[in-house]
Amino acid sequence: MKKEFKVGNKVLDENSPAYIIAEMSANHGGSLDRALELVRVAKEIGADCIKIQTYTADTLTIDSNKEYFNIKKGTWTGENLYELYKQAHTPWEWQKTLKEEADKIGIDFLSTPYDFSSVDFLEELEVDFYKIASFELIDIPLVKYIASKKKPIIMSTGMATLGEIEEAVNAIRDEGNEALCLLRCSSAYPAASEDMKLKIMDLLSKTFDVKIGLSDHSMDSIGAIAAVAMGAKVIEKHFCLSRDIETADSSFSMEPEEFKKMVADIRQTEKVMGNTSFRLSEKEKGNRMFRKSIFVVKDIKQGEIYTEENIRIIRPGYGLAPKHYQEILGKKASKDIEWGEPIEWNMIE
Repeated sequence: MKKEFKVGNKVLDENSPAYIIAEMSANHGGSLDRALELVRVAKEIGADCIKIQTYTADTLTIDSNKEYFNIKKGTWTGENLYELYKQAHTPWEWQKTLKEEADKIGIDFLSTPYDFSSVDFLEELEVDFYKIASFELIDIPLVKYIASKKKPIIMSTGMATLGEIEEAVNAIRDEGNEALCLLRCSSAYPAASEDMKLKIMDLLSKTFDVKIGLSDHSMDSIGAIAAVAMGAKVIEKHFCLSRDIETADSSFSMEPEEFKKMVADIRQTEKVMGNTSFRLSEKEKGNRMFRKSIFVVKDIKQGEIYTEENIRIIRPGYGLAPKHYQEILGKKASKDIEWGEPIEWNMIE
């Protein structure tokens, strides 16, 4: 049985709605005012949580122009790692303000730390839980340090082998931390549908006995909706105010109306999935009368034999159930019965 996983004041279990994270990432574009607007918009479009990232160019890499540090393909082709991170990071001096705004309007606040100093900084902010990025899953010392804070962890698993995921999960549990949710992730920006491989979520759930979810870098909501239908309890998606505001992440981020529709579609999917109870809705109860039953289709006199000519299985369902048809054939009528009357037990001798 999977252990309880709690984020903020929400417990994620089999009956809870999916927890939806709106990832701001670099979409503030260097503006604190825009970052604050993104926090407020995330709440308006139905997200449960606003997520940022806590790093600087110096905590992630070094300022080098050697070929190792230059991106050769993908969304950021031609960029230098240090310069990209310098441009994309969320200034640490903003983050207390962003968290205070989130607290004020009632949306959870989450961040991804990338080194020990960023974990220490987030501890000072008194965050309730942590996100570990796919690229950091193999940084076992960092994974263990985050786990040592004894707070719930959501960990993305993009690019990782099953063995690497196992090492990270074991590192977390070795610190006595069992509050873990694993996210399936295709670490491409944007992610192609054929690379999302949502069936891996079920493998992760069964292998590690954890809650599962999806970190979705695709350009539409199909993956997120399908993931929820398959049991995902956490959905993470990048969003921006507008893709016309060019940032490091805007090209693969949802605009507010797109995100809002995704949330609505996820909630509708959850309603459709329902539960395993066979209890009928009020509408279904009313429609039971339009099922089939046994009716008299020709006037019958008392003592007359029931035959295939004078009784039939037809709609509606006011008579005896069809399963009794063969049992009634050959029996005698206990009274006169008019055409169009439903058969009841007291009409049979």
